[in-house]
Amino acid sequence: MIVAITGGTGFIGKKLVLRHLAQGDQVRVLSRQIPGEAGLPDSVVWCRGDLDASESLASFLEGADVLYHCAGEIRDTTRMEAVHVNGTRKLIGVATGRIGRWVQLSSVGAYGQRREGVITEDTTLMPCGIYEETKVKSDVLVEAASSGAFQHVILRPSNVYGADMTNQSLFGLISMIQRGLFFYIGQPGASANYVHVNNVVEGLLRCATMPAAQGNTYNISDHCTMEEFVSIIAGALGKDAPRMRLPEVPVRLLARLGGILPGFPLTDARVDALTNRAIYSNSKIERELDYRHVISMRDGLLELVDSWKRKAAVNTDAGK
Repeated sequence: MIVAITGGTGFIGKKLVLRHLAQGDQVRVLSRQIPGEAGLPDSVVWCRGDLDASESLASFLEGADVLYHCAGEIRDTTRMEAVHVNGTRKLIGVATGRIGRWVQLSSVGAYGQRREGVITEDTTLMPCGIYEETKVKSDVLVEAASSGAFQHVILRPSNVYGADMTNQSLFGLISMIQRGLFFYIGQPGASANYVHVNNVVEGLLRCATMPAAQGNTYNISDHCTMEEFVSIIAGALGKDAPRMRLPEVPVRLLARLGGILPGFPLTDARVDALTNRAIYSNSKIERELDYRHVISMRDGLLELVDSWKRKAAVNTDAGK
């Protein structure tokens, strides 16, 4: 199978590249990086360029059985429209007639800031924020273009984590628990909605290869209560699980007041994450694509804590 991947040097994309190579597939990666800088095997077919380079796109896509569109901008809000919307539009124009199936990596952020209930693929889209809004625009473009041009599938993960993640939020949580500074907010039973990167890769492969996936959108997530989530981390650190719990309203007020102070650790977004009760259902992808998690939440968190410990030890040695 010939596989083309945008975002193939990123956190998810790199894992996807390695998985396809292990299966014996030919893998093409579109990137502005120099091959040696990306840390990928020499067997990758390197297509130097980006979503603005039509010549590079044509050779990148020609004859590909599957295109995974994993490229995205997560930091610079001024570039999100250009990357997610304009870039996808250009990619569609070149992909038409050249590929078999387009697998779009999206986000459950498409459903908005849901605070409770079970979120399914039928939940109304209510993106909030430039990242989420532009990702939904990208999804809509792919859905509209795919009729007769190529097959398409959309996969929407929740918060993706793993030992190699660049996002430091979970590492910060581990550090807080290690230092005995973590406390719960509000009533017990908040949801921790995360999915290990290897599970996302498994979902992407099923979206790419299973006939039943054609034309569908799937959510992919794992969850447990915040108490279970924190307890697993504390146990891996050799600590007792935290017991302190503070009421939500005053903590949220403190977060808003503290927002004017540079580096203040408590924000509205973090309070939201620690009090959210929504759950993203996996029922559809499990039922239609026979999907099952390859890494459990517990095993994924143990891996994450082990990675944090090793990095902490290196930093400690460097500071001596």
